[in-house]
Amino acid sequence: MISGARRAAAIALALAAPLAGCARQPPAFHGTTWDPPSPAPEIRLTDQHGEPFVLAEHRGQVVLVFFGFTFCPDVCPTTLSTWARVRRALGPDASRVEFVFVTVDPERDDARRLAEHLAIFDDAIVGLTGTPGELQPVWDAFHIYHERREVDGGAGGYLVDHTSRVFVIDPAGRIRMTEDFNAPPDDVVDDVRALLEGA
Repeated sequence: MISGARRAAAIALALAAPLAGCARQPPAFHGTTWDPPSPAPEIRLTDQHGEPFVLAEHRGQVVLVFFGFTFCPDVCPTTLSTWARVRRALGPDASRVEFVFVTVDPERDDARRLAEHLAIFDDAIVGLTGTPGELQPVWDAFHIYHERREVDGGAGGYLVDHTSRVFVIDPAGRIRMTEDFNAPPDDVVDDVRALLEGA
């Protein structure tokens, strides 16, 4: 015969067991996560409107950072097109997200060129440029590969091979994941919303 105290304990244990699986689980991100999350390197450059941009001033927002160039024939326009679709899908939450395009081609990508090019996709995308001396520490900090490749005809005479991942920085200023440049927009939206919700 089970005593009253033991019966009460058994009932409490039985009731608690189903709830154990209800604890909040880490989200299953679509992107490639950084484990552990890493503080994002600082970015201090000039945007397409000639204004200074400081990454640290965007704490509280999710920031997507991509390194590319405006004469890019494939990876960069794919990324920018995805970002435009993501911004539309986010609706009002888009105001809490910053999309940042950093050039790897400062010789051609001045502020005016960036403004004209990014406006084709979405005026809200931030384009950053600077002198090679200003950009090099940023490229190095994010471990960005970029190499000029001469081509015959068109594209200003050369292309730039470069890293094609998108860095996703959470509201606390940490790199949480990278996304492939051709990730489905819905996947990017899911990951961004999870970070906005405090994942």
